[in-house]
Amino acid sequence: MKINEKNLCAFASSTTPVDREGFLDMRSEVGKSYQKRWFTLKGNLLFYFDKKGDKEPVGVIILEGCTIELTEEEAYSFKIVFQCEGGRTYYLCTSSQASMEEWMKALACASYDYMKLMVSDLQRQLDDAQAEVASDAALVTVTPPDEEPQVPPRGQRYNPFNRGLESEGKTVPGSRHHKENLRPDAPRKKVPFRDIHSAYGRKILADRSEWRASLARRSDDRPLIQL
Repeated sequence: MKINEKNLCAFASSTTPVDREGFLDMRSEVGKSYQKRWFTLKGNLLFYFDKKGDKEPVGVIILEGCTIELTEEEAYSFKIVFQCEGGRTYYLCTSSQASMEEWMKALACASYDYMKLMVSDLQRQLDDAQAEVASDAALVTVTPPDEEPQVPPRGQRYNPFNRGLESEGKTVPGSRHHKENLRPDAPRKKVPFRDIHSAYGRKILADRSEWRASLARRSDDRPLIQL
C-alpha cells in the first residue's frame, strides 16, 4: 500500500484529536536495547517521535491485522505483532502496570476491524430490543367491543349505591341504569307515556287516600280536611 508521506506527516502534527499519547520505550525485533519515544495514537495510526513537540514523526504503525500481546522479557512490556507474511513485531515498555494496561486496551480498540465488530454487536443488540418490544406489544389484550370495560371512562363516575341494586336485580325500570343493564342485542319494549302516567297516578291516588284516612282517624273531633 502506498502512503503519501507528506500528508501523513501533516496529519501527525495537525490538531486532530488524539486518542492517547505519552512516552514509551521501544525496540525492534533486531535490536535488544530500548529507546524512549513519544507516541501519539490517532485513530488506527500510531505515530512515534524522537521527542515531544516534534513536527515530523520518526515512523508510524498502522494498527490493522495485528494483535497486542504481553511479553515476558521486561516488566510492564507488551508487543504489537503482525501475523502476516513478512510482518514485523514492535516491543514496547511502560513505567507501570496501569499504564501498560491502558496502552494495550487503546491499541487493541484502535483497528477498523474492531470498530466494525463493535458496530455489528450494537446492531444485534438493537435488533433484539426491537424484537422484544414488538413481542410485548403483541401480548397486549384488547377489550372486545361487546364487553364493558373494567375501568370507567375518564370523567365519568358511577354511584356506588347502584352496585347493590344491580347485584340484587332491583334496578328501576325505565331508569338510566336499567337501560345500561339491558343486553345490546335484547329487544326493548317501548312503554307508552299514558301507561306510565296511569300506573304512577294510581299509586299517588292510593297514597293520598291512605293519608286522608289517617288524618280522619286522628281528628275524630274535627271535620275532615277538604283538599
